[in-house]
Amino acid sequence: MMLQKIETALAALQPQELQIADESHMHSRGPESHFKVVVVSSAFDGVRKVQRHQKVYGVLGGLMQQFHGLALHAYSPEEWQAEQNAPDSPPCAGGSVRNQ
Repeated sequence: MMLQKIETALAALQPQELQIADESHMHSRGPESHFKVVVVSSAFDGVRKVQRHQKVYGVLGGLMQQFHGLALHAYSPEEWQAEQNAPDSPPCAGGSVRNQ
């Protein structure tokens, strides 16, 4: 399953917190097409958001080509301590199964 593949790849960041949700049901692209990832890692300490995303994309590598959407929320441990929650994913702009 793609969810396990994503989890295995993200282990390289030594996350203190890792949440992966399959949100494909919210979209019209089929199963295992959209995921939401919340990753908390000290690898993100002092790193800008764009660079955090680049780190995640780097460890996901070729997996990125195997699904359509990724709602990514990358936090340093200090930020996560303050937040404790990632925002909900927005509605699908490309047409949701729920809207058909």
